[in-house]
Amino acid sequence: MAEEFNFKSEVKKLYSLLLFLFTLFVVGGGGLIYYVNNPDVFDFESKTETIAVAPIEEDEDRIENGIHVRTGLIDAEGLMTVVNNCTNCHSAKIVTQNRMNTERWNATIKWMQETQNLWDLGGNQEIIVNYLVANYPPKAMGRRMELTDIKWYELED
Repeated sequence: MAEEFNFKSEVKKLYSLLLFLFTLFVVGGGGLIYYVNNPDVFDFESKTETIAVAPIEEDEDRIENGIHVRTGLIDAEGLMTVVNNCTNCHSAKIVTQNRMNTERWNATIKWMQETQNLWDLGGNQEIIVNYLVANYPPKAMGRRMELTDIKWYELED
C-alpha cells in the first residue's frame, strides 16, 4: 500500500512538473512571438511621436479628361443629375454596365420606383434617360462575332 501511495505521489509530482513546463513554454513562446513582432518593446529610452496627417481635400465633382473622377461617368449634359439621383443607391458601374435604350431605361426606372423605393424623379427622369441613352447606348455587337465558314469534321471512335 505504501508503494501504491508513493507511486501516486510521484505521478502527481511529475504531472505538476509537466504542467509547469507547459505553462512556461506557452508564456515564453507568446513573449517571444510578441517580441519578434514588436522588437522595440524593451527600448525604454526611445521617444514615441505621433504624427497626424490631415486628409487632402479634393473636389468630389472634379472632371479629368472628360470623365467625372469619383464615378467614372462621362462628362456631358445631365451628368450631375445622374450622379445626384443614381449614385445615392448604387454604384455608377451598374449604370455603365447596363447599356439600354430609352424604353428599357424608363422601364428600369419604373421597376426601381415600384420595388426599390426610388423616389419620383419628375422632370429629372427625362434628363437622366437622355444622358444615359446618349452616353451609354446599347452595344451593336454581342460578346463575340458569329462563327461562320467553319469546316466541321467527324469525331473518330
